[in-house]
Amino acid sequence: MEYRQLGSSDLRVSEISLGSWLTYGVGVERDRAETCVRRAFEVGINFIDTANAYGRGAAESFLGEVLAGVDRASYVLATKVFFPMSRRDRGLSAAQIRKQCDASLKRLRTDHVDLYQCHRYDTSTPLGETMEALTEVVRQGKARYIGFSEWSPAQIQAAIGLSTARPAAGTASPDALVPFVSSQPQYSMLWRRPEQAVIPLCAANGIGQIVWSPLGQGVLTGKYRPGSAPPPDSRAASESMGQMMGNLRADKVLLAVDGLRPLARRAGLSMAQLALAWVLREPNVASAIIGATRPEQVDDNAAASGVTLDADVLAAIDDVLAPVL
Repeated sequence: MEYRQLGSSDLRVSEISLGSWLTYGVGVERDRAETCVRRAFEVGINFIDTANAYGRGAAESFLGEVLAGVDRASYVLATKVFFPMSRRDRGLSAAQIRKQCDASLKRLRTDHVDLYQCHRYDTSTPLGETMEALTEVVRQGKARYIGFSEWSPAQIQAAIGLSTARPAAGTASPDALVPFVSSQPQYSMLWRRPEQAVIPLCAANGIGQIVWSPLGQGVLTGKYRPGSAPPPDSRAASESMGQMMGNLRADKVLLAVDGLRPLARRAGLSMAQLALAWVLREPNVASAIIGATRPEQVDDNAAASGVTLDADVLAAIDDVLAPVL
């Protein structure tokens, strides 16, 4: 496993990280989920990403139990805040950030997270209020760094402007608001929108990418075939989850993805490894989040770390996927 610096922080994170959306604490049997976490550590994964909203706290609680006996200094732990935890508990107001951060720490059984992320942008709360509260969380030692997920370039630029120009209110020192060090966008061979503005803006301002769905919700592993029913144990086999996959299940997409198979074979890689190596070719990407449900998936995905795709392979990938990009 190879490691990269996360933005302007001092965090060294594994190129492959372990996520917990739709899996741990909710969709995967506990013993199997725990085995995946243990296996992740064995193959060198040191970065675990979760959120308070995953299973309404269930994913954090699961991780708190599983990680209880693991040296806290040996791994990087990230969680998020924004989505509803109850009818009234949601968003990025100062009150919610304080409340939800404390609740997350309690479930995770730790006194701090390494990275506390805004799960989305809160249009109903002034950005300054959100950043003041996040600065407070960092100054209190409850989080080492802060990040965001799925913010627009304009929202990112506004946050950069505040953190470099305005001191934190109510603090004795004139230090600026704590800056963001990470961005968590959806990014894959099939979803390249962050390349247009988010990645260049972040790269110029000390913000690294932690990308989610680098496997296109499993489509880029090759498990789904055009004209065929999805495997019974797959995400697409679930009516609700299948709907969330949207156009990724379209036959034209699956046909294009099928065209990647010979490229993966020639490179000596699995389809998943090819997709993960593709996102990791971007220097601003610090880590790619996987959602493994079996230890064999952890092994396969982790083997993508350190893989370099040559220019011919990258060009061929673009050619194959051009009809659906």
